[in-house]
Amino acid sequence: MKIVIFGSGLIGSQVASKLGDAGHDVKALGRADGIDTTTGEGLFEAVTGADVVVDLTNSPSWSDDDVMAFFRDGTGHILAAEEKAGVGHHVILSIVGADRLSDSGYMRAKVAQEDLVKAGPIPYSIVRSTQFFEFIAGIADAGTVDGTVHATPAHLQPIASRDVVSHVAEVVTGPPLNGTVEIAGPEPLGIDELVRRLFSVTGDDRSVTPDPEAGYFGAKLDSAALTPTPGANAWIAPTTLNEWLASKA
Repeated sequence: MKIVIFGSGLIGSQVASKLGDAGHDVKALGRADGIDTTTGEGLFEAVTGADVVVDLTNSPSWSDDDVMAFFRDGTGHILAAEEKAGVGHHVILSIVGADRLSDSGYMRAKVAQEDLVKAGPIPYSIVRSTQFFEFIAGIADAGTVDGTVHATPAHLQPIASRDVVSHVAEVVTGPPLNGTVEIAGPEPLGIDELVRRLFSVTGDDRSVTPDPEAGYFGAKLDSAALTPTPGANAWIAPTTLNEWLASKA
């Protein structure tokens, strides 16, 4: 199977390696390869001959206008190139709870991306994942004020990136879902607890204060906003927080 991946971050690089190791013809492409999803530059040439295109790109800016333009324009250009080239499957990675966090510009942009894919001309699969264990430290940093981490006790059901990679690879090599699948880790945990447990392993000496107003990168949370949607029949990954922390110790 010939697979083109746009995006080479935490997930993109691992998905490319996993699919390549499985014997697929994989091209992981980005700006260094003359690709610009926001303008469409290089896209038709990149996707010509591909069976599947996987969009794992992410906006370099988190400002509301920039992130909306990035996902709106990039998705439109990729879909247009795929239609012209006859690509048969478009896969994106999105976020569990994005539609429940409309006060976040980033989440609104991800929902807009999903809507474009659903309305587009290419058979598709949308994988919605909860947040990765690897980003707990970033949540802590974003909530740090004067050496104290303000973290909400609202629940998150985090997942190991390697489990995300395994499921994305499975979706990529299967038939288009023409729908959405949700994936999550096995344990719903308060974000404040997640930060404390991470710090207990890393030795970080910042104190952690439960703060319901802390939110999540600018979005207000209820207790279940970042856990799987009821009735979604989410795929539950095997790796627990303790197992992931042990692998980092």
